[in-house]
Amino acid sequence: MKQPEKFQLRTETREGRCIVYVSGELDLEVATQMRAAMAPLVELKDRELSLNLRDLKYIDSTGIGILVSVLKARHASQAPFSVEAIPPGIRKLFDMTGITPFLTGQKQEQ
Repeated sequence: MKQPEKFQLRTETREGRCIVYVSGELDLEVATQMRAAMAPLVELKDRELSLNLRDLKYIDSTGIGILVSVLKARHASQAPFSVEAIPPGIRKLFDMTGITPFLTGQKQEQ
């Protein structure tokens, strides 16, 4: 049986941007951890918040819900937010759920 990819977050701040690198599997099991990590970052209105999903292997509806809640919070405070380096499989799921157009600045992984 295949072991699930371990969920990890790494944050980097540079040039007025806060980039959160998300790797592994973002699902119900790690939702509390993701929400706790994102809460203070969502409040940083003076810089762009960007999620880099290059190493994300899996996301479920709970993970998508977290992304949508971050998107709504950033939009409400008129703070920039983007999702970049979306793997093709994850991008397809975003397309199917209709959230792709709202994730500004996304870059598709080749």
